[in-house]
Amino acid sequence: MYIIGIAGGTASGKTTVVKEIVNSLPNGEVVVIPQDSYYKDSSHVPAEERQYINFDHPDAFDWDLLVEQITMLRQGKAIDQPTYSYITSTRQPETVHIEPSKVIIIEGIMALVSPQLRELMDLKIFVDAADDDRLMRLIRRDIVERGRTAEMVLSRYERIVKAMHEEFIEPTKKYADIIIPQGGTNEKAIKALQMAIQYFIYK
Repeated sequence: MYIIGIAGGTASGKTTVVKEIVNSLPNGEVVVIPQDSYYKDSSHVPAEERQYINFDHPDAFDWDLLVEQITMLRQGKAIDQPTYSYITSTRQPETVHIEPSKVIIIEGIMALVSPQLRELMDLKIFVDAADDDRLMRLIRRDIVERGRTAEMVLSRYERIVKAMHEEFIEPTKKYADIIIPQGGTNEKAIKALQMAIQYFIYK
């Protein structure tokens, strides 16, 4: 088993990089574990107050469960991955059954924050992108996928996202084995990454 961690700022292009890696590997040999699925449940918080929760802080994640389940996969055991709703900011009753696979990709803004999680990774990647580019992608994504207005996205970016990126996400770049500049638009870097991963897995 080969475990890859992919981190980077919000809307940096991580999803694009993950898709390109998945597309370069044989069907059935790779599983993607989204870190967002491991947000702590906020159903106990009144709905009108959930918009003020800082989802860009390490404390927002259930690290114990994430580390436990990645450890289980490495041991060859299946897991029931939690699911999370961005619309309601709550953990859902449904889970996703995941069997161990040749390649496991852990993708999320803080995938490289936890020392315990990093220890389980064979390759650590940081997807880098300019703040302006990330903000533009963030506005488009959150309006279309998460039901937010442009004003809501900008307000949250100014209040939380920018500061949390600088404090918690950007510093994890030092743990990366590979840094991809220009995010998901850097085709040459992504191609080189695909070749490197195939080498490590099939050498």
